[in-house]
Amino acid sequence: MKLLLISDQEDPYLWDYYRPGRLSGYDLILSAGDLKPSYLRFLVTMANRPLLYVHGNHDGCYASDAPEGCDCVDGLLTVCKGLRILGLGGCCLYSGGPHQYTEKQMERRIRKLRRAVKKAGGVDVILTHAPPRGCGDGEDPAHRGFECFNRLIEEYRPRYFIHGHQHLNYKTFSQRVIRLGETTVINACGRYELELSPEQNK
Repeated sequence: MKLLLISDQEDPYLWDYYRPGRLSGYDLILSAGDLKPSYLRFLVTMANRPLLYVHGNHDGCYASDAPEGCDCVDGLLTVCKGLRILGLGGCCLYSGGPHQYTEKQMERRIRKLRRAVKKAGGVDVILTHAPPRGCGDGEDPAHRGFECFNRLIEEYRPRYFIHGHQHLNYKTFSQRVIRLGETTVINACGRYELELSPEQNK
């Protein structure tokens, strides 16, 4: 199964210069936030595949212009294509804007999902906007990762932790893929292809 991971920056290859068939090989699209609703609508229409998303800190417009045809999994545990996906959008509080949380607020969001995770027997993919603390994040207040995400990874050991928020051209950017224990942490900024083997998709 092939996944298209996206966040933060609309990719001209998939939008401005799109050619028929470029999205035909994907089974699922996951958006880690901060993308135009029109972009998500375009991708889900052209791919004709499920598109799941969480909110980024610049997605306040979704309240009045939600991307039709796409499914918001922010604050939810959902199963799609056999994958148990936990969604936690937003970033650390820095300006009081929408989809910003303190560490304690994000911890409370996680606690509300524990029953659903237990019922599902665990989680395969955690989809967030912000990264874990010290794992692909920045040092400024707006781009610091959540420490509770590190504990979440340690407790549930998902196969993948997918985030955005940290652009590839930031000076603090280090690497797109980081291994954290048994979990592969992926920065989805722009676009990234993730192919799961049959064993991984059980």
